[in-house]
Amino acid sequence: MSDTDKPALTKAPQMYVHYCEEEGCKEWGGWGNSSSPAVPTRWWCFEHFPHKSYEQEQVLRLKLEAADRGTAIQ
Repeated sequence: MSDTDKPALTKAPQMYVHYCEEEGCKEWGGWGNSSSPAVPTRWWCFEHFPHKSYEQEQVLRLKLEAADRGTAIQ
């Protein structure tokens, strides 16, 4: 199917807004997880995402420590 065969949009696409489910956190919830298609997806910011790998946890810890010192880590 080519782009010319597609019908024109009749309305603007909807944007889904997910915020972190951690109580008191107002960050964007860009990290979602669901145990099955039948279960609604839960959303967290990266800091509160409970399914991080060990390596991701270490990088987050280093970034938070650097932020406390006022330095930046890329």
